[in-house]
Amino acid sequence: MTVPPEELELAAAFPPAERDRWREMVKGVLRKSGAATEETPLGEIESLLTRETYDGVPIAALYTRDDAPPGRPGLAPYVREVRPDGEGLAGWDVRQPHAHPDPAATREAVLADLENGATSVWLRLGEGGTPVAALPEILRGVLLDLAPVVLDAGERTAEAAEAFLALVAERGNGPDASGNLGADPLGLQARTGTAGSLDEAAALAVRCVREFPGLRAVVADGTPYHDAGGGDAEELGAVAAAGVAYLRALTGAGLSVDEAFGQIEFRVAVNADQFSSIAKLRALRRLWARIAEVSGAAEGMAARIHAVTSSAMMTRRDPWVNMLRTTVAAFAAGVGGADAVTVQPFDARLGLPDDFARRIARNTQTLLLEESSLARVVDPAGGSWYAESLTEGLAQAAWAWFTEIEKAGGLAAALGSGLVADRLAATWARRRKDLARRKAPLTGVSEFPNIAETPPERDAAPARPGGGLPVVTYAQDFEALRDRSDAHAEATGARPKVFLATLGPIAVHTARASFAANLFQAGGIETVTGAPEEFAASGTAVACICSSDRLYEEQAAEAARVLKDAGAVKVWLAGKGTYEGVDARVHAGCDAIEALETTLHDLGVNE
Repeated sequence: MTVPPEELELAAAFPPAERDRWREMVKGVLRKSGAATEETPLGEIESLLTRETYDGVPIAALYTRDDAPPGRPGLAPYVREVRPDGEGLAGWDVRQPHAHPDPAATREAVLADLENGATSVWLRLGEGGTPVAALPEILRGVLLDLAPVVLDAGERTAEAAEAFLALVAERGNGPDASGNLGADPLGLQARTGTAGSLDEAAALAVRCVREFPGLRAVVADGTPYHDAGGGDAEELGAVAAAGVAYLRALTGAGLSVDEAFGQIEFRVAVNADQFSSIAKLRALRRLWARIAEVSGAAEGMAARIHAVTSSAMMTRRDPWVNMLRTTVAAFAAGVGGADAVTVQPFDARLGLPDDFARRIARNTQTLLLEESSLARVVDPAGGSWYAESLTEGLAQAAWAWFTEIEKAGGLAAALGSGLVADRLAATWARRRKDLARRKAPLTGVSEFPNIAETPPERDAAPARPGGGLPVVTYAQDFEALRDRSDAHAEATGARPKVFLATLGPIAVHTARASFAANLFQAGGIETVTGAPEEFAASGTAVACICSSDRLYEEQAAEAARVLKDAGAVKVWLAGKGTYEGVDARVHAGCDAIEALETTLHDLGVNE
C-alpha cells in the first residue's frame, strides 16, 4: 500500500522536492567553485556533475523513479532477478577454487571447504594446477551427487572431462552429478593465444545432455578480458560473443536451441565497485535474454552466472585489505543475483593460500548468506534508480561491443585480428592513468601505505599458461616501485628517503606534510620532517616544502635556497604554486607514479 507523502507526519513538515529547486542549490555550490556562472542555464547543471565509466556509460548526480526499469522479478529479461517472488531463496552456490599442485593437499583442502560452508568445488587442472591424472584421488570422499564439481583444465579439457565422467559413471552418480566440465575454447584463446576446439566442446555438451543431465559442459569466461584491464561492458560483450559462438557449435552438433542454452554457464569478475558489479550481472542477464529471444529459445533460459572476485584488484602489498575488497565484491555478486560466487583468498597474489585465507574466503560468504540474510531478499537492488539506470547503460554499451565483435567475424576472429586486444589496451591505458594520479585509490598501496610491513609468506603458486591477452593488476606500478625500494634497502641497509621541509606551526603545515608523506611512501620512500635548516643532517638529497599557500608566498623561495645550499639536488613543493628555486610540485591529481620514479632516480635507486 502506498501512502501519499502529505499523509506521512514526517514528510508533511517539508515542502515537496522539486528538481529545479535542487538544480538551483547545486548551481550555488558550483558557482563558488568556479564550475558554473550566473549565466549557466539550470538545464546544464546536471551535465556538469556527470561523469563516464571506462565504457562510456554516463553516471549522473541524481536519479528518479523515471529511471526504474519495467518488468517483475523472475520474468524476462531477468534484469530484476531470475527467480519469481518468494521462490528459491536458498542462496547462491559457494564455490571454492583449488589449484595446489600436490593432490594430497588439494584433497584435504577440498574436504575441509565442503565440511565448512563451501557448496561446490572449482578445480584448476593441468598446467597451472593439480595433475589431471590425480582427479580420482582428489575427489575421493567427495559425494558427487551432492557437491557440484567445476573443472578448469585449459588445453587438457577433454582429458579432464573424460576422467571426471568415468569417475561419475563408476560411482553410479550419472543422473545426479552436477557441475561443469569447463570447456571454453575461446577463453583458452584469450588466455594463451591458441584456440581450443569448438567441436570438442560441442561433443562434450552432447554427451552431457544424453548421459549426464545434471552436468553442463561449457563455460563462457569473461575474466581474461577483465584481467587485461578491460571495462565491464567490454567483458560482457566478449562473453556474449563467446556464448553465441558456443550456441552455434552446440546446435550444429545436433542439440536443440533449448538444450544448447542449458549447457552454457558464464563466469565474470566482480570488484570493489559494488554498483558497477551489481549492474554487470543484471546487464548480462538482459543481454542473454535478448539473445535467447532472437534465437527462438523457450522462456526461462536465463543466464547462469558464476561471479569471481576480481584478480586485477588484489594486491601483494598490505594484502589484508583484500579482505575488504572481496567482501564488497561478494556483496555485489549476491545483490546482483549471481548463481555461484567465488571469493578469492586475500593472499592470492602472494602464492598458494593457507588454511586461514581459505576459511576467511568461505566465511565471507557465510556471513552474507546466514547472518546478513542477503539471499532472502528478492531483487535486492530493485528500487535503486542509480543501479537500474547503470544496468541499462551497461547493457547498451555491451550490446554495441558484442555487435562489433560479430561484425568482425565473431570472437575467435576478433581475438586473432587484435581487435579485442587493442580495445582492452586503450581502456587499460585510461584506467592506468587514473591509478597513477590516484583518482582510483588503492588503500594500502597508493593511499595509506605501510612501508614497514612484513607481508605474509606463501608457497609459490603454479603459473597459469600465458601468451594471449596481457594480465594486469591495478596495483602493479606502485608495487614495482615498492620492489625497487625493498631491493635498495636490502643492498644498502636503508630505504630511500625524502626530507619534508615544513614551514610555520604544526597546524599550518600538517595537512600538506601528511599528503606528501603518503605520496612518497606509496613508492617505498621514507620521509623525515623538519625545518629547512635541518636538511643537511637528514641523509638525503631530495626535499619537499610543505605549508600553506600564504606562507609559500612569504617563505618558499628562501626555503628552496636554504635547501639547495645544503646540497638538495631536487626541491619539490606540496601544492600547485610556482616559486623561485622550486623544481617540481606534488598535489592532488598529479601523476604520482611519475613523481615517484623521478624521486627514486634522483636518489640513485635504479631499476
